[in-house]
Amino acid sequence: METMISFSAPSFLHIPKSHEPLRKSMFFTTTTQVTNSPLLSLVHGNKSKSKLFTALSPSPLTESNNTTEAETQVESKGEKFDWYSQWYPVMPICDLDKRAPHGKKVMGIDVVVWWDRNESAWKVFDDACPHRLAPLSEGRIDQWGRLQCVYHGWCFNGSGDCKFIPQAPPDAPPFHTFKKACVAAYPSTVQNGILWFWPNSDPQYKDILERKKPPYIPEIDDPSFTSTMGNRDIPYGYEVLIENLMDPAHVPYAHYGIMRTQKPKEKVDREGGRPLELAIEKLDVNGFLAEQGWSKSKFMPPCVFYAYSHNQPAPSAENQKSPNQKKLFALIFICVPVSPGKSRLIWCFPRNFGVWIDKIVPRWFFHVGQNLILDSDLYLLHVEEHKLMDVGSANWAKACFVPTKSDALVVGFRKWLNKYGGGQVDWRGKYSGVLPPTPPREELFDRYWSHVVNCRSCNLAYKSLNVVEVSLQIICVASIGIVAAMKQGTMSALARSSMVVLAVLSFALSRWLAHFIYKNFRYHDYNHAFR
Repeated sequence: METMISFSAPSFLHIPKSHEPLRKSMFFTTTTQVTNSPLLSLVHGNKSKSKLFTALSPSPLTESNNTTEAETQVESKGEKFDWYSQWYPVMPICDLDKRAPHGKKVMGIDVVVWWDRNESAWKVFDDACPHRLAPLSEGRIDQWGRLQCVYHGWCFNGSGDCKFIPQAPPDAPPFHTFKKACVAAYPSTVQNGILWFWPNSDPQYKDILERKKPPYIPEIDDPSFTSTMGNRDIPYGYEVLIENLMDPAHVPYAHYGIMRTQKPKEKVDREGGRPLELAIEKLDVNGFLAEQGWSKSKFMPPCVFYAYSHNQPAPSAENQKSPNQKKLFALIFICVPVSPGKSRLIWCFPRNFGVWIDKIVPRWFFHVGQNLILDSDLYLLHVEEHKLMDVGSANWAKACFVPTKSDALVVGFRKWLNKYGGGQVDWRGKYSGVLPPTPPREELFDRYWSHVVNCRSCNLAYKSLNVVEVSLQIICVASIGIVAAMKQGTMSALARSSMVVLAVLSFALSRWLAHFIYKNFRYHDYNHAFR
């Protein structure tokens, strides 16, 4: 995880090599430092009292895995995390088209996202027309800026009120004013360039934004930092997605050859794996703080995992002008529970150096590498989730052997999930608990429907490159046609040869481009045995 930023930053990005063993006193002093850090000016909820939790490596002679197992058992007492009293991210607004409604699923809830030009705001509705439950996401925005269901033409304003029923006679009762004619509208807001919604349409939550706001990450809004975002639908669940992002130890192996990692002093294998000193510093219902050697990190449930460099001072007016300005960066992963076995990842890697690169290099160029990283352990995690489902989330500690400090954050997340979150996402009985079956690899590794259609930059690049491919084919055919049509002697040998060369080059480039498009925008398999 710590080097995933290599595909969003220039090659001169360097991860600090501060991996000295952590002193015990650090566990009791860094909490105040993190709270006061300008890199962590985040929204905090009420803090519950909880014991300090640290994952330690047990001695193989004197200790067993019982401590970890006991800490991760589902607890039924104490403060609980309410899954439906939280803000959930839907999509980065840079990837939403204001001209059309968008259908999304979050927490098992089908929602439609659309731009209300009358209120100049994004709206999130239940994705079902109250007439016959047709999906509003398949509708359109009419000339008056209303959301129209294209099944029978019912129209709704930004509050969810029905404004027009074409089938109602002029002299009939005003059916459109009936409560049952309205569509459920969820509270929504845009923060950090991301659209968030509150998964409860009850009127008592209409002003919930005044009482509770989504987590705020200042670097994303800081003009001195980059803020390029990406998103992708993932074919495994929320829990496994977060665990994987909290686990830097897998990077040299699962992402071998495509991500930069710190080299150990003595390599014991090809990949260069090494012991990691990770520790949880504070864990309660509001998540946890963690020490990762080169960084501090924070889990803000249910969705945000945020890591940032902490051994360098934050930007200020003075050091912004200094040639010796410290390099600062953060890794922001926003994990959205979609349904059992499915999740959505939104990522952003702000940094205060090389900002000009993101201004001239299109987002899709970065996404090609970032999607490759996601693909490289996708099948591993998909299968892992199915195996975990077989043993049950409550038996995670019994099934998994996690004796080293490199798994501290994963163990910390499982402890939080079982102690405060009920052991799993609360789907409120929407699902039977069975995961979707494993699809063919072409569908599992699909990039087009999981990313390209949901990313404006990649979608534009995909269409543009296809146009170039077709243009090259036309040039190839036209060149051959011209040579064939010309009579002997009407075209010089040099011109004839040039046309033939142009046809061959155009054909070769079109074939190469077709392969590039398919591999980077459609399907890219990954075989670890041949890396």
